[in-house]
Amino acid sequence: MKATPIVVLVLITAVIVATIFLLDNPEKTELMVVHAGSLVIPFAEMEKQFESQNPGVDVQMEGHGSIQAVRQVTDIRRAVDVLVVADENLIPDMMYPAYADWNVRFATNRMVLAYTNRSRYAGVINGSNWYEILARPDVMFGFSNPMLDACGYRTLMVAQLAESYYDNQTIFRNLIACNFDPTVSILRDGDTTTAVVPEILEPQSEKVVIRGGSVQLLALLELGEIDYTFEYRSVSEQHGLRFVELPPEIDLSSPDNEATYEKVGVDLGFQRFTSVGTRRTGKPIFYAITIPKDAPHPELALEFVEFVISEEGQGVLQEMGQPTVPPVADNPDKMPDGLRGAASTEITMPLDYTESHAEG
Repeated sequence: MKATPIVVLVLITAVIVATIFLLDNPEKTELMVVHAGSLVIPFAEMEKQFESQNPGVDVQMEGHGSIQAVRQVTDIRRAVDVLVVADENLIPDMMYPAYADWNVRFATNRMVLAYTNRSRYAGVINGSNWYEILARPDVMFGFSNPMLDACGYRTLMVAQLAESYYDNQTIFRNLIACNFDPTVSILRDGDTTTAVVPEILEPQSEKVVIRGGSVQLLALLELGEIDYTFEYRSVSEQHGLRFVELPPEIDLSSPDNEATYEKVGVDLGFQRFTSVGTRRTGKPIFYAITIPKDAPHPELALEFVEFVISEEGQGVLQEMGQPTVPPVADNPDKMPDGLRGAASTEITMPLDYTESHAEG
């Protein structure tokens, strides 16, 4: 049966429309960026800015706890173009040499205790009594899983450092150890302590809540289901939360206190970590970025990393409340040529925070 003129005309019109649509909407290249969960807000703005400068690119952002982010590459073997973590040491410890061989430090942070006006004892908690407030029977608090998230194992480090700073050897037991079964034990060797996390980390009561990433606790905090949560200061500020500002001797923010931080550590019980070492040692907080060796779009990934560590990119991060540091490369000889001049090999002091949203 012959097609009628009307049918032919409709088919021709459809082809023309489809052709125009394809010309106006060319297929975009997807760039997969897996980043630490604490960077969700600033990296959403980074995505917007980068895409505006690169119309043919669709940046796919995905946030995880930093250990979980690394495992997207090393264990799950996903096609990731750019990896960003909240602990620069995770990249060499878990990815070198098979999955990456360089990284660039570009941001910093500090640990705080976040809360809201509805939190129990919000009117009296401060930098001197916070551990006593948390230990009260009617107070509920949370932190992220140390086997998945850097903020989680840093919480355990803060509790250990607090014992020395406040000269109180019961802080870790009262806040952490007594609330888990099997417990999180402490090994002491002279002036060095290590928190040993069991393979299954299960709170034995409702007093403590664990989530895979620290940002997952924010909804519980804002709903009043928990009173406090250990969090990064940048995240607390971005969400308009109140927070207790901890002393620099325990908040993991200051390179001047690195020798003190290194006296504490966390031994992760997850057996998969035995091949790379289960111990995380106390260090100042620095974020790092890298391109996995099997990145699907290495040239485009390089452009994104260049943008993040550029003066423009650092300005975007600062505007979004993420404190930055001058970019520092750990392995410059192995970096792509385009990055070697963009990152220094000299360590410089991080920028300090403003005093907004502090305790009280």
